[in-house]
Amino acid sequence: MDLSVVLPVVNECENLRELIPQLNALAGRLHLSHEIIVVDGGSTDGTQAAAAALGARVVRERRRGYAGALETGFDEARGAYVLTLDADMSHDPDFVAKMWRLRERSDIVIASRYVRGGVTYTSPVRNLSSRFLNRVLRRVLSMPVRDLSSGFRLYRRAALENLQLQGRNFEALEEILVIAYNRGFSVIEVPFTYFPRGAGRSHARLIRFGMDLARSAVNLWKVRNSLTAADYEERAFYSIIPIQRYWHRRRHRIITRWARGAHRVLDIGCGSSIDTQSLNYAIGMDLSFEKMRYMRRYAIPVLQASAFALPFRDQSFDCVVCSEVIEHVVFNEVLFEEINRVLMPGGRLVIGTPDYARVEWRAIEALYRALAPSGYQDVHLMHYTRESLGGILVRHGFVHEQDEYIARAELLMYWSKPARSAASVAPPARGLGAA
Repeated sequence: MDLSVVLPVVNECENLRELIPQLNALAGRLHLSHEIIVVDGGSTDGTQAAAAALGARVVRERRRGYAGALETGFDEARGAYVLTLDADMSHDPDFVAKMWRLRERSDIVIASRYVRGGVTYTSPVRNLSSRFLNRVLRRVLSMPVRDLSSGFRLYRRAALENLQLQGRNFEALEEILVIAYNRGFSVIEVPFTYFPRGAGRSHARLIRFGMDLARSAVNLWKVRNSLTAADYEERAFYSIIPIQRYWHRRRHRIITRWARGAHRVLDIGCGSSIDTQSLNYAIGMDLSFEKMRYMRRYAIPVLQASAFALPFRDQSFDCVVCSEVIEHVVFNEVLFEEINRVLMPGGRLVIGTPDYARVEWRAIEALYRALAPSGYQDVHLMHYTRESLGGILVRHGFVHEQDEYIARAELLMYWSKPARSAASVAPPARGLGAA
């Protein structure tokens, strides 16, 4: 099935008599196989009978509230795409044609009142309140969306899988976007004109909505700032926190300088790093499928894979970047053997990790644990030093070229693989003993 239309309703009998035929006619013009799912929240005006008579599938919400109605509709939907809109005729059903044309450009298409070209016809108080809340949320949650509270959306079905919404009412709209964006799904907004509702009265309560949204925003902020967020590394590069922004930009400058000019670069554990985006011939690799999904929007070749079993032929790359990776996995010689295997003779290895021999790093780590204990969930399993890591790389035949530090705490090293036989072992680099 092409499209499932989900309509959460409470006492919308008159509006459904107009809306459902329009949706059916639209699907016919677009040649879409479709279904209309009316999720009823306890109507007493004949809504259920009217919807069923018009061919819609009527189900009762399984959890009270707007969020529960959406969850019920999503679970019932069978289409490759899922459309949600208000049943009060404030969302023009003919606008769905524009949204449908954009479905290949993004995983979620939002009919937006607040992008350029969008218009809303509602009371001044409601208009200003909505704009203010959306602006604050956009900033707090670092979301590139202007109309976070629009319920007029077209979703690719995959973006709605395994949702476990915590919200109860309209704050679920922001929650769905945050969860989907954190999983690497893309969002696009298309200008839309919002009209006053048709028959009946609104079920939204502005003050209650604001209070629910404020409570929800605290939890969503934690979700957005989790290390598992698909865009975590990218956002850190542009962070409003000066030390975080400095750290990531300093790392970017070092890595891109050493990797510049390479014709085939493998970035192991790249996440959503700007480093990978800046390298002309880079392939990004990470264990996180969500982060790789996020990076696809930049037309970068990416794959989900393990550094212990690199899915490439021998000598495939003339540069391998492995920064902020090795401290997160238990030490295994195989990781370094795999890097050596895929690197061409004469190739470069750029590797980075915190230097636990430095008091500066130990102090930074202690401070970070104290200020953001929930954010330090990705515990460092290995505590490398310049000497220990250097010894390992010498043992695997690499030749030391250069070191640089970030704030005298994070170590970045540039090594080369000898141009002669990959099986030969280079002499120990100066100043770097065995582990």
